[in-house]
Amino acid sequence: MRVLAVVPARGGSAGVPLKNLATVGGVPLVARAVRACLRADLIDQVVVSTDHAGIAETARQAGALVVDRPEELSGATASSESAVLHALDALGEDPEVVVLVQCTSAFIDPADLSAAVRRVLDGEADSVVSGLPTHEFLWTAAGAGVNHDPAVRPRRQDREPQFRENGAFYAMRTAGLREHGHRFFGTVGVQPVPARHGIEIDDPEDLELVRALAPFVDQPEPIDVDAVITDFDGVHTDDRAYVDSEGREMVLVSRSDGMGVSLLRRAGVKVLVMSTEHNPVVAARARKLGVPVLQGLADKRTVLRDWLAIEGLDPARVAYVGNDVNDLGPMGEVGWPVAVPDANPKVRAAARVVLTRVGGAGAVRELCDRVLAARPAPAPAAPVAPLVPGTPAPSAAPTLSSATPGGPVQARPRTAPAPVAIGDVLVGDGMPVYVIGEIGINHNGDLDIARRLIDVAADAGCQAVKFQKRTPAICVPEEQKGQIRQTPWGEMTYLEYKERTEFGLDEYRQIAKYCDERGLHWFASPWDVPSVEFLEEMDVLVHKVASAGVADHELLRALAATGKPVILSTGMSTLTEIDKAVEILGTSKLIMMHATSTYPLPPEEANLRTITTLKDRYGVPVGYSGHERGLQISLAAVTLGAVCVERHITLDRTMWGSDHAASLEPAGLEHLVRDIRIIEQAMGDGVKRVFPGEEAPKARLRRVTA
Repeated sequence: MRVLAVVPARGGSAGVPLKNLATVGGVPLVARAVRACLRADLIDQVVVSTDHAGIAETARQAGALVVDRPEELSGATASSESAVLHALDALGEDPEVVVLVQCTSAFIDPADLSAAVRRVLDGEADSVVSGLPTHEFLWTAAGAGVNHDPAVRPRRQDREPQFRENGAFYAMRTAGLREHGHRFFGTVGVQPVPARHGIEIDDPEDLELVRALAPFVDQPEPIDVDAVITDFDGVHTDDRAYVDSEGREMVLVSRSDGMGVSLLRRAGVKVLVMSTEHNPVVAARARKLGVPVLQGLADKRTVLRDWLAIEGLDPARVAYVGNDVNDLGPMGEVGWPVAVPDANPKVRAAARVVLTRVGGAGAVRELCDRVLAARPAPAPAAPVAPLVPGTPAPSAAPTLSSATPGGPVQARPRTAPAPVAIGDVLVGDGMPVYVIGEIGINHNGDLDIARRLIDVAADAGCQAVKFQKRTPAICVPEEQKGQIRQTPWGEMTYLEYKERTEFGLDEYRQIAKYCDERGLHWFASPWDVPSVEFLEEMDVLVHKVASAGVADHELLRALAATGKPVILSTGMSTLTEIDKAVEILGTSKLIMMHATSTYPLPPEEANLRTITTLKDRYGVPVGYSGHERGLQISLAAVTLGAVCVERHITLDRTMWGSDHAASLEPAGLEHLVRDIRIIEQAMGDGVKRVFPGEEAPKARLRRVTA
């Protein structure tokens, strides 16, 4: 061993009780000193000399060896040199260089440690002390200049800096320390350290100062956890609420948080929102993020402890981010307590990490990015053997899949279908059901009706609205183009009618803007290739294939070429037709929709078990596109595993138009979304356990006999 670092860390402290265990940036001071030494390239081993069991355990966890410091060397009058010499003797080591590192400096740069060691190893100095460059003038209490002549005041740029010893570290030749018994001997050098690293903690005020500086001085490190739990107010928001004249609450959130949470969930990290309040705003945001929420919690710590046990999570591998004193309990339960920078001082002091962004301005995204930085890159998918052409798909474990659009359908073992990302939302098993309000052509060519239907979908809690996009000259059959129709705008040909109700670029730009304002995704079913090109110009997040387009291979190839996710409705289609569509579209970004294209749909033609058939056969998320009257069939589809539900919506089923009669009115859509969310909660996780509400009846009613 050439270089040994010794960290003296006794339990007693006059200024700050148990100072060496005080946390800065969520890390005890002794652990910060050990980490700095371990990261220094030229230090071979780190030892902590202490008389305190708690300090010893913290040092071991940080990666240091521990030497028990005898009582006679642990008092206030004992020198640091005596602790270093004792550690050398206890270890039986005689390194070339020994470094005395003090816990009282919270910000030690490993590069500065190595630079000081290098100067001793190279023979430039026998002892090197850390110091802050200064041009300050010093005075005695009697008014005499200490380091200057008051009558001659040279300018700063005309003076060499002097150095103030800051007590962070001392690098010494071991032989010289043994010979002289103190740290300053032979040629003494100074290793400059920046002012932000040079604060020495002697009293509580110093401790508060370095805690405030930690978010700005510490280098962000990856956060390796399996779950992220967040408070809501002050973390997802800026801790303010906006209340309108009718008492409805609104809050400010960051859109970047949504993408961060989506990426976390895609990486397999569990996410949970916890709130002491019971507020529909919290539920709405959690639904938008696609994460579970626990609200109205009087005791967050107990609830968190139960949730961790139910999920089978190691608390040491969980992060909790909070901002106020009611978060201290749950923060104490996890290995990674995190605070936003404007959190209550007690919360910042308890945090292992203090973020740099405030709530509502990307705090959650910053945490997500640091968690993702610790996750390994996903391994490439293993190659799979092609299915023999003409062979029917097996009915049991093997499923049909295609790794890339245009490739042959291939067989693979059945696995849970991977979720598909639509913008910042994941659609798939285990995710909240993605509810699509299909406006289709129910806007009747009226932009105001379209806006009102967007409002209906947003107010009901849908995640998206869908339109239909056609080039009438292509889509209307030749024999129908000249047929005369009676319309609300008078008598006209069928082609004129279809053109009259078709939205163009200006209308869709307004639709896109309004959907964005209402927090909804929007997309459309293109019925021809020019419509695909139109929607690509609008930069939609996803494309939808109507049931009528399953066998339109030209259309499917155009959609596959976009690289966007595709939702494929399967009404009036055979499995052979769907197989061919899947060969073109691939499965990596495919969501299927079970559908029966009867308007309105009678229950006996719903055939909901096809949801399972499609999921097993193609290995993709499967939803349900319904054309029935009422809600029962759509709700049953959710219980069978439908990951998204699409229903036509209208302002009034008696309005003129072909699809209004089989559509849901505003109240029906609201009830559908409400009941879907209730079903999601009721489905649970399949883990049999005794719930809190059962405890009292169990204590009162349970009979136990031998």
